[in-house]
Amino acid sequence: METMTSIECFVVAAHAGSFSAAARQLGLTSAAVGKNVARLESSLGVRLFHRSTRKLSLTEAGERFLQEVGGGLQAIRSAVANLASAGGRPAGTLKVSMGTGFGRQYIVPLLGEFLGRYPGIQPDWHFENRPVDLISEGFDAAIAGGTELSPGVVARELAPAHRVLLASPAYLDAQPPLHSPADLAEHAGILIRSPQTGRVRPFSLRDRSGQQAPVTLQQRMTMSDANAACEVAEAGLGITLVSMPHALLYLERGTLVRVLPDWYVDTGMLSLYFTAARLLPAKTRVFVDFVVEHFRRERLAERFSAQR
Repeated sequence: METMTSIECFVVAAHAGSFSAAARQLGLTSAAVGKNVARLESSLGVRLFHRSTRKLSLTEAGERFLQEVGGGLQAIRSAVANLASAGGRPAGTLKVSMGTGFGRQYIVPLLGEFLGRYPGIQPDWHFENRPVDLISEGFDAAIAGGTELSPGVVARELAPAHRVLLASPAYLDAQPPLHSPADLAEHAGILIRSPQTGRVRPFSLRDRSGQQAPVTLQQRMTMSDANAACEVAEAGLGITLVSMPHALLYLERGTLVRVLPDWYVDTGMLSLYFTAARLLPAKTRVFVDFVVEHFRRERLAERFSAQR
């Protein structure tokens, strides 16, 4: 078991890039992680890391060892997690990442039903508008849109990741009419910064026939949160572009309406991501199945489509 702990410290540190980051994931001190790795190196008779005050990098032997043990360690973790399930039922900490607004609106309300079915699971949910590295950051799953698959990760598609233009009826009544995407250049834009770059990402609209056109709104103001942008649009201060899960609440209330309803932005699919382990932990498997079934039951894929 001591050797297993040392190997786990090595694998997590290799993915995290430092002993301190590995320590946060493992719930240990940085010194303990370093000692475990040093003990493993002594046992193997090879140096696994190049160490400096600023950087931790794998030696050639370390890279080879990581390739050989990394997948096996994940399988062992999964097997232990499944055996440790309370009374044969799924149990353990379930670490999941999801967008702040999306998670609070669509996933948090499911918590009571989910825990009623699986009381042995302890949710550790992170609400953050950024892509996460499931493996190196120790997440069991993540829900996001338009994310590229990294090695060792698979996805279950949930719904289209469409964005639509919204404005209040009062704003549209007081402004020049919009007949085509070219007319957007005359209107105030409530734009949203990318959480990764801090910049406003350029988007292209498309219609049902496949025609494309750029979003040319004037940059009247910028926000870092889609719900805040919708609330500003409700106040009649301009047009915003948000994802359908955010837009739906305001559209159903009637406080915002779609601008150029035949046009939308297609950014791929909203998906649930998890590791491609052959033996997936029961806690992760039941969470994935639960969310997929909820999307199916509530017809969210249809409701999140801008083409309906």
